[in-house]
Amino acid sequence: MSVKESLLAVLQVAKITYDAAPLAVFVQLAGAVISAILPIVTTYFAAQTTTALAQAYVGDHSAGGRAIEFVVITALLGVLMTGWSSLQQYVTQLMRYRVEAAMSDRMYEHFLSLDFWQYDDKETVDMYDRASQFARFFPYIFDRLAGIVTQFITLIAGLVALIFVSWWLGVIAIVAVIPGIYIQFRLSRAQIAHWNGNVETRRAKNMIEWNLLQPKYIAELRLYGIVRYLLDLRMKLRDLDEKERIEFERKYIWWRLGADVIEAVAEIVALLWVVFQIIGRTQPIGQFLYVQQVVSRALSGASGFVSQLSSIDEDLANLFDYQQFMAFPVRSIEGVQLSTLPETIELKHISFHYPQTDRDVLRDVSFTIKKGQHIAIVGENGAGKSTLIKLLTGLYHPTSGAILLDGQDLEQIDVRSWHNQLGVLQQDYLAYTFATAGENIYYGDVTHPLDDERLQKAMDKAEVRKVIEKLPSKLDSYVSTWMKDNNDNNGTDLSGGQWQRLALARNFYRDSPMIILDEPTSAIDALAESRIFKHLFADKDRTIVTISHRLTTIEKADVIYMMEEGKLVEQGTHEELVVKQGAYYTMFESQLHK
Repeated sequence: MSVKESLLAVLQVAKITYDAAPLAVFVQLAGAVISAILPIVTTYFAAQTTTALAQAYVGDHSAGGRAIEFVVITALLGVLMTGWSSLQQYVTQLMRYRVEAAMSDRMYEHFLSLDFWQYDDKETVDMYDRASQFARFFPYIFDRLAGIVTQFITLIAGLVALIFVSWWLGVIAIVAVIPGIYIQFRLSRAQIAHWNGNVETRRAKNMIEWNLLQPKYIAELRLYGIVRYLLDLRMKLRDLDEKERIEFERKYIWWRLGADVIEAVAEIVALLWVVFQIIGRTQPIGQFLYVQQVVSRALSGASGFVSQLSSIDEDLANLFDYQQFMAFPVRSIEGVQLSTLPETIELKHISFHYPQTDRDVLRDVSFTIKKGQHIAIVGENGAGKSTLIKLLTGLYHPTSGAILLDGQDLEQIDVRSWHNQLGVLQQDYLAYTFATAGENIYYGDVTHPLDDERLQKAMDKAEVRKVIEKLPSKLDSYVSTWMKDNNDNNGTDLSGGQWQRLALARNFYRDSPMIILDEPTSAIDALAESRIFKHLFADKDRTIVTISHRLTTIEKADVIYMMEEGKLVEQGTHEELVVKQGAYYTMFESQLHK
């Protein structure tokens, strides 16, 4: 970063902090000045006390009163400093909370508002990793800025105080701190380059750590004997990141030592000078204490300034990643509002390929879904079925072609109002392990207060009532052994089939006019699935789109669409497709002859 870029970054940090906690900014800046100036003032009066005591010792009767006066002033300055530190500590904690809350809220909201394709984009994920690193430590960045101001003022005040004693002492001190500043900046630049170049290493390590600590994965990890391998891989990745960073420190040890020696020599020269001045009676005896303290504070101020500046230099560089991430466009929420489910949903010559690739996942797919119709989409894995659902729900936009809702292009419709018409249950359903069983169902529609009648009906339709009745606190039971309810009952882990029933109940509770089911009952036995779908298909006013490999489910559909390699190859009723003995018949032949 150039000096101009650094200054712009500092101003940006100050603005964000001021917006979140304006009073705290003023207190921090005032504290920076007070923390830098007050010790030097205290040192001055302490030096005056020493001089007065020496004068009193040799017979100056008026010097004793001056000594007492200086002692009282020094003590009052100490009390003032202590009181201010306590106030500043409280304000700092308050500022950190408010800034951290504001930053995390912004990050979460922006990340969850991106266009869906960006979650598959490596550049976006890398940028998010770096931006989130900055956001996590942002509350401390302004603290460091205040620390930099404090150390800088300490340095300048110390140099000015030295110049008042002798101008060349100030020059020596300035020359002495320059090597340390240069070396620290070189080190910080190397560390920033290392951090940005090892994003994937840290991400892989974090993913391994996450998997190792998930109870649901431990069984497979042990059975396959991979625990030790992953632990070793984690350590290897950690060393790649951390050891290399420490190596930078090792390379600069001798350079830092040289800079420290220069500063030590400067301090010795200053002290020898004042000693000779006192011996020659051209300076009062208290001047030794004054010069010693001021030189020490000036050099420590320079060291602290460099240290703080190098650490924040790295953070400020990450600020640009944060700003770039926050500049990513979010999904458009403006458009035509849908108040009811469209009468027709037409997929018109849809083709699609994922970002950063040229291979079409869908090719020229066209069909129409009518309101109240029950359709099934079938095909081998990789045929494009789930991708088609992502387009139908508006998560992705077609590369070519259009999805028309009563003739209106989906891209011109407020996607939130479209989602309000949908209930979507995918094979990778979301398990809210932090919530109770009842809350897992209620999360199907949080736009209204919990409706117990709707919840009870949803439980029955999903055939999950027996599961919930066996839980220690029924609907109030947590569905994770890592949680404990108000009755001091441990949470309970559910099986895959039980979780699918709970997720189905959430879908039934949503009670949306259109339901999209993508392999939602793969862990439920065939008889239970048949009963559950009987509940679904009994409602002739509800539009249902089903993806399934079970013949007992899809044969009930009004229309079945058969896909192969991203293309629609057959369509018709179950009976029509069986008679045709084409791709559909071939795929389900083994189930047809059971």
